[in-house]
Amino acid sequence: MEINLPDGSAKELEKGSNGLDLAKSIGAGLAKSAVAVVVNGEQRDLLDELPDKSSVSIITIQSDEGLEIMRHTLTAQVLAKAIKNLYSDSRLAIGPTIENGFYYDVSTETPISVEDLPKIENEMKRILENKSNIVKSLHSEKDAKKMFKQKGETLKIEIIDDAEQTDNFQIYTNSDEDFIDLCRGPHLPNLSFIGAFKLTKVSGAYWKGDSTNEMLTRIYGTAWRNEKELQEHLKSIEEAEKRDHRKIGKDMDLFHFQDEAPGMVFWHPKGWTIYSTLKSYMSDMQKKADYKEINTPSVIDRKLWEKSGHWDKYRENMFITEIDEEHANEKRVNALKPMNCPGHVQVYNQGIRSYKELPFRLCEFGSCHRYEASGTMHGLMRVRGFTQDDGHIFLTEDQIESETAIFIDLLSKVYADLGFNEFEIKLSTRPEQRVGSDEIWDKAELSLKNAIEKLGLEYRIDEGDGAFYGPKLDFVLTDAIGRKWQCGTLQLDFNLADRLDAQYVAEDGNKYNPVMFHRAILGSFERFIGILIENYSGNLPLWLAPTQVTVCSITDEADDYVKEISETLRSKNIRCNSDLRNEKISYKVREHSVSKVPIIIAVGKKEVSERTVSVRRLGSDDTSILSLDDFTTSVVQESLAPNK
Repeated sequence: MEINLPDGSAKELEKGSNGLDLAKSIGAGLAKSAVAVVVNGEQRDLLDELPDKSSVSIITIQSDEGLEIMRHTLTAQVLAKAIKNLYSDSRLAIGPTIENGFYYDVSTETPISVEDLPKIENEMKRILENKSNIVKSLHSEKDAKKMFKQKGETLKIEIIDDAEQTDNFQIYTNSDEDFIDLCRGPHLPNLSFIGAFKLTKVSGAYWKGDSTNEMLTRIYGTAWRNEKELQEHLKSIEEAEKRDHRKIGKDMDLFHFQDEAPGMVFWHPKGWTIYSTLKSYMSDMQKKADYKEINTPSVIDRKLWEKSGHWDKYRENMFITEIDEEHANEKRVNALKPMNCPGHVQVYNQGIRSYKELPFRLCEFGSCHRYEASGTMHGLMRVRGFTQDDGHIFLTEDQIESETAIFIDLLSKVYADLGFNEFEIKLSTRPEQRVGSDEIWDKAELSLKNAIEKLGLEYRIDEGDGAFYGPKLDFVLTDAIGRKWQCGTLQLDFNLADRLDAQYVAEDGNKYNPVMFHRAILGSFERFIGILIENYSGNLPLWLAPTQVTVCSITDEADDYVKEISETLRSKNIRCNSDLRNEKISYKVREHSVSKVPIIIAVGKKEVSERTVSVRRLGSDDTSILSLDDFTTSVVQESLAPNK
């Protein structure tokens, strides 16, 4: 039989050959590292028989796909078996992979806590010692249910009942253990490919994500190709925990959350200073880029959301309000806006627009609300109430390329000013749930692709992750410890203007629907501030720091000079505090360092007599002595926003 390879060549194999046979025919090195195959675009087990005339590529353990399969095998065949060995009353649910690792959900009468993880790890290592083969077999629905019924695995039976198929259920066994598991696969051919791993935490999870169902125990872990990669990952986790914006936010007294307003931020004065400073900076940048800043209502009638398409596509994420209209025998249904686009179209629609006005750029710091499940919220990073640096550009089709370039130039400047000099670009294509015809989507995707390629920028395709109304470019930042954050977005929309009757008068005198760009640079202010806090570990650039300078007295005799310095700096718009407490200077410095004050000034008798200041920067043990005038001049210049 003939097998087509990725390089365009073909291999002749005997009928009934599998992926391992193919790998051996190519080379011994490939056969040694092969763990699975891709057959006609679908991942399959290495020992699956290959169909004639199929297109096949080999997945090796060194590849990202191989690492994913290793993690999946580890959770499904090793973690699950270890739990069954140690907790005989347990029932298995599901064990998928996640970013950098895996988890398994189990039901057990014996509680499992984080203190039990070392014991489970040791049992996993014992199972791995035999380097057992993993064997797959296919079964009918009846036979598969019978096998799991004999083992008391009622949750697996539910999974089978919920499946659309009635045949070919894949059951994997460990050749050296009395263990079976139902799984979509593929798995490693044997356990010798398992690298280094560590179980990390335990939490609760409702069966099938439904709060009316049983609460299961979820055991998380991380796995890597070798011990070095594992230790590097664990070190990055440790560093991330040190930078956690929730902890730093508390140390700096920036914000808090409470049960009476889940997912809503209570900004404290210092946190609001960061927010307001960032907002002022963004407002200036957008005005210079010819955006007109507006503000639109937070509560809008459902009729507009229905017309825009959001009611059908986004209803489950919207907060709904009902009111009894005066002089009417009906309730009026409104929604808190989850996004700003329909409101921006209403502003555009006030008056007749000419082609000469395009591109027409609107921006808004729009207060939005979206329902997020309680289990998904995470400090500032995922909230229910947030503000977007939202914008919409109304343009013609022949302006798509130029506006893409202008937007990316603006975005690049903003990111550089905020400390991010590089970013990745993703082109996200049509999702399954969408509005508009395939012809419109073809045109929109091609337009974005051409625009980004004309700029000579690298990008990757993210299939199916576009907005429901159009494809988009997503901009991904890398922070100080290598984590990826998707922030900016440029979404091309050929649909909404037509749905909401937005038009312009063209040069030929006829009316046409404009194309729309939905765009954001920061995304959510709340989330971006969280990213900034973690990227800088709280040590924000001076222009963003809520308190820029703290002036501390060493002795009571310096109090008047401390007050003079503080008043001088505040008169120059420096955010400055005084600390005249009767405490040792070392205590004051330590306390203000925890609060992430960038510049701490110590003033004693010598500084008073010489009209100088002793300056210490956050993160440094060195001090410098400057005259008050020289320090004031330098700090005023340093405290200016980058666009001033």
